[in-house]
Amino acid sequence: MKALKKARKLIENAPESTEARILSALVVALESDAAYPVNDLYKLNFDNFELALDLLKEWRLDRYYMSKVRLLDLSVQLGEMDKADTAVAPAA
Repeated sequence: MKALKKARKLIENAPESTEARILSALVVALESDAAYPVNDLYKLNFDNFELALDLLKEWRLDRYYMSKVRLLDLSVQLGEMDKADTAVAPAA
């Protein structure tokens, strides 16, 4: 299974996990050419760190266009959910 599909499945299956959020942020940063805090990758367990590296390789190759679009869409949705949750959360 390719890294793009693995990342998409991880995000779909556990969108609230730290690992899904880190990978989602990486995907959004790659697509938007935005800065990404590389040290966040060190928060991943070893298997997901390797997944992130494989994701970078595949992204660079840009061979899996449709898988990339689905993964990006899911990652953007998760980011929007985070923004909505932050906006709704009461101030302390």
